[in-house]
Amino acid sequence: MDRPVHVGITRRVKPGCEAAFEDAISRFFSDTLREKASLGALLIRPLPGTQNRTYGILRSFASEQDRDAFYNSINFRKWDESVKNLVEEDYTRQNLHGLEAFFTDPSLIHHPPRWKMALVTWIGVWPTVYAISSAISPQLSGLHPVLATGVVTLIVVLALTWAVMPVLTRLLRSWLRGAADIRK
Repeated sequence: MDRPVHVGITRRVKPGCEAAFEDAISRFFSDTLREKASLGALLIRPLPGTQNRTYGILRSFASEQDRDAFYNSINFRKWDESVKNLVEEDYTRQNLHGLEAFFTDPSLIHHPPRWKMALVTWIGVWPTVYAISSAISPQLSGLHPVLATGVVTLIVVLALTWAVMPVLTRLLRSWLRGAADIRK
């Protein structure tokens, strides 16, 4: 049985073309998410207030064959051609495995060692689960335990994805990189 395949892509957008790129990728996401092999797509924008114009794109596919078919498709080639005037350079693309999606950084040659990714994830998960469970569990006491756990874990995942892990990976960037992984 095939396992889902997750792909991380980075695109550096030309100055002043950010809105046009976001509009183009939004339309492309809508068009391609109708395909059964595409399990999802996520756009990661540069942090507001920074000069960074590198966008991250996370895509998920049902299998390696589906991923390969997608990137070899006419639809993808047309979209890639249509945004060439909006981007400064060709894109980078790599498969992501497990926790690597949180640790994708275009300035790294390699991902941090798995033990570092696991440690940082645990540092983020432990207090987040504790804080959210403590804060909302009393309000969920009337729900079935399975449903209550689902609500808590949903909020934990959202907090980890959009707040905790981005902050932790930014704060611990130097340690995660290690001297050998920094691009020259």
